[in-house]
Amino acid sequence: MVLKAVFLEFNGVIARDITLRRELIDEILIAENLRPNPDEYVEVCSGRSDRACLNDLLTRRGRVTTTELLNKLLTQKSQNYIQRLTQNQKRLLYPGIEDLLYKAKTDSLLLGIVTGTAKTEVEWVLQQMNLTDSFSVIVTAEDLALEDEKPSAKGYQIAIARLNEQRPNLLLTADECVAVEAFYPGIEAAQNASIPVIGVAHCYPYRMVQRRADWVVDYLVEIDFAWIRRRYDPNVPIVEESL
Repeated sequence: MVLKAVFLEFNGVIARDITLRRELIDEILIAENLRPNPDEYVEVCSGRSDRACLNDLLTRRGRVTTTELLNKLLTQKSQNYIQRLTQNQKRLLYPGIEDLLYKAKTDSLLLGIVTGTAKTEVEWVLQQMNLTDSFSVIVTAEDLALEDEKPSAKGYQIAIARLNEQRPNLLLTADECVAVEAFYPGIEAAQNASIPVIGVAHCYPYRMVQRRADWVVDYLVEIDFAWIRRRYDPNVPIVEESL
C-alpha cells in the first residue's frame, strides 16, 4: 500500500476566506429582512456548503426554501465574493499552501480538491493565484446533492472515481489517499470514506482537531509527506522532522 493522492478542502485550507464568507451570508439574511446570529452561524454553517448553510438558516426562520431561491441567493453570493476579493487580494491564500503543493508534486502525489464551495469561486481563486494546473480533480458544490455534502463521503468517492477514470492504470483506493481538512464535517467526511485525515488547526484549537484527525498540524508548512507515508509503508525513511 502506497500514498498516491492528496485531497484538500478549499475553505479553511486553501482560501483564507472564512470571515468574508460569514459576512456575505449575513448580508443575504439582512437583505431578506432577517437577523444574523453569530453563534447560530458557527453551529449551522461551519464546514458546510453555502447551500446547506442558507437552507438551514432560512428554514429556521420560517422561510420556505426552493431550488430557485437558493440558486438565486448563491449566485449573488458568488458574484459578491469575487467582487470583494478582486478589490482586496491580500492574504487570499493560507500561508504554506504553495509550499505544500510543491512538496506533493515533488513526491509525485496527485492533488485534488473536495469541497462544498461553488465552482465559480474555486476556479476564480485558483486562476488568480495560478494554481489551476496543480489539481488533477476538483469536486465542488455543483457535483453534490444537498444530502451528499460533507459529512457525507460522497465528494471523496467522486474524486477517487474521477482520478481512476483519468488514469485507468492507477487503481486508486481510499486507503491510498490522505485528506487535509480544517472543519469537523470535512474530517468526518474523509473518515466516512475511509481516508486518513491531516487536520490543520486554522479554524479550531489544536487539541480539538487532534481528537478527530489522524494527524494534526498548526500550519500547512508543518505537513511532512515523508512522515505521513510511514502509515502506508513503515519502511519509508524519515528524512524531515516529523509532525
